Amino acid sequence: MNAPAPGSAATAPAPNPATTDRPATLVDATAPQQPAEADGGLWIGGRRFRSRLMTGTGKYPSLALMQASLAASACEIVTVAVRRVQSQAPGHGGLMEAIDWSRIWMLPNTAGCATAEEAIRVARLGRELAKLAGQEDNTFVKLEVIPDSRHLLPDPIGTLQAAEQLVKEGFTVLPYINADPLLARRLEEAGCATVMPLGSPIGSGQGIRNAANIALIIEEARVPVVVDAGIGVPSEAAQAMEMGADALLINSAIAMAGDPVAMARAMALACEAGRSALLAGRLPLRADASPSSPGQGRLGR
Repeated sequence: MNAPAPGSAATAPAPNPATTDRPATLVDATAPQQPAEADGGLWIGGRRFRSRLMTGTGKYPSLALMQASLAASACEIVTVAVRRVQSQAPGHGGLMEAIDWSRIWMLPNTAGCATAEEAIRVARLGRELAKLAGQEDNTFVKLEVIPDSRHLLPDPIGTLQAAEQLVKEGFTVLPYINADPLLARRLEEAGCATVMPLGSPIGSGQGIRNAANIALIIEEARVPVVVDAGIGVPSEAAQAMEMGADALLINSAIAMAGDPVAMARAMALACEAGRSALLAGRLPLRADASPSSPGQGRLGR
């Protein structure tokens, strides 16, 4: 196995969590635990990440708050809007220098692209941007094709077209999509490394409004499912993980919170709690009440 790359990732085939051997160790019950490690971590494109929370770099009041929030979130993958960095858009000046790219894996983002052709060009630029950050082997791209400037809903046809071309060019494609199970299947068949259905519109904070469709995507997908966009509070983050999502991508809810650093930590805890709850297995639903104490042996009146 090669040495871990930025983001604590390792370049090796993903192990089967059911057969991964781990030595028995004593656990300090008072120390923070990493539930994601219990099932082998998150594998994307042959790389392993401990954290299942991805975050973004936009909308923060300052670079200092962004840095502190990234640290509080314990994230290992961070999205970077290639066009905004190149144009030195407000809030993006100095961004590349503000992040420790030896620790965090860059996820270049084609935000602002309205067509498949634009997205393909920006993805290529994103690959070069990652190289400038020292990540020579980084082929990741968060694919967004969004012609709708009002609702910011992704174009399914353009997304599929761009994904097919980028996969041919050797990219590790993480496509942002509506919660459409059929499109998710087509993108997986095209060779995408994940599918990233939205919970609700970008930046809306409306939570998981597409739960039924996201559940179908999770049920059918053989690649990681990342719930992206719409999560506003930690309870919604936990809900998505309890449903079986493999990871979350959260930006606005952290960056635009009253206290971004505290919210980043809260989202990290919610992500871990939701994953732990999924692995633990919930109490079966019942139509009737069931006493928590046995009925036998009660004292008579």
